Amino acid sequence: MDEALKSRLVGLALVVLATACWSTSGIFINWIVDGSGISPVGLAFWRDITTFTFLLAGLAIFRPELLRIKRKDIPWIAAMGAISIGLFHVLWNTAVLVNGVSVATVIQCNAPIFVTIMAWVLWREPLTPLKILAILIAGVGIVLIARLDNLAQSDITLYGLVIALLSAIAYGSFSLFGKKLSASYSSWTILLYVFGFASLALLPFQIAGRSAPWPVPTKTLLSFLALVLFTTISGFGLYTSGLRRLQASIASITSNTEVPFAAALSYFILGERLDLLQVVGAILVVGGVVLVSLSRRKAVKPPVAA
Repeated sequence: MDEALKSRLVGLALVVLATACWSTSGIFINWIVDGSGISPVGLAFWRDITTFTFLLAGLAIFRPELLRIKRKDIPWIAAMGAISIGLFHVLWNTAVLVNGVSVATVIQCNAPIFVTIMAWVLWREPLTPLKILAILIAGVGIVLIARLDNLAQSDITLYGLVIALLSAIAYGSFSLFGKKLSASYSSWTILLYVFGFASLALLPFQIAGRSAPWPVPTKTLLSFLALVLFTTISGFGLYTSGLRRLQASIASITSNTEVPFAAALSYFILGERLDLLQVVGAILVVGGVVLVSLSRRKAVKPPVAA
């Protein structure tokens, strides 16, 4: 087999494995909240600070040179941590609990669509006919998923839809911040510090509330560790390894395999199911994201998964 083809196939396999890791996020979030009663803000804080601790220990032991950052970049990294990780995880936790795993995952996949719109607003990147078509297709998909044609009979509330859309915007902001920083630092360096600043941003909200209810059942602690080690760190590590072998646009398109993985897991484990129109909407959303990815010659590396 041709070496280039073999490398590409390995890269695709690694990205698919990464999305399989990411797709477990909603399952673990449900189990953790059910087992502890922790709030979405509290769970976001403990997930972020635990991830930061593991990453700090790993880099300090194996790659200490990656711990260095420039002082002038701290404001950008701090903003990325507060918005793209801290705020995103609060919104994502809430979206999963309010809307269910399948719907939250599909709507979050609109992140590249929002990145395209924000890049047009902030940097005047051109909105090509293909991008406009992608935005329209994804928009129709959102309408069908949320069942806005019959909201009164839908399980999704307007509040849940707004939270899910804000989650996708916060998720997409990682790419906007990362566009400035990715040329200067390793992905692991960026990940370490954004999780650190996310923890600092969420810390004030833990003091007044019951952030980490004790005692916590062993099963819940195991679910939390799986969320950190399997969903977050392993998922990102696999994706980074795959990205070295693939074009960023191809990796971005392949990462949409998270949708069927999340839908299957939520169906078999949580008993969630999408109706026919919502399935059509999910297909339209994924199709819109694929069009956006194909239309961007220099795609930005997608952010860390939920």
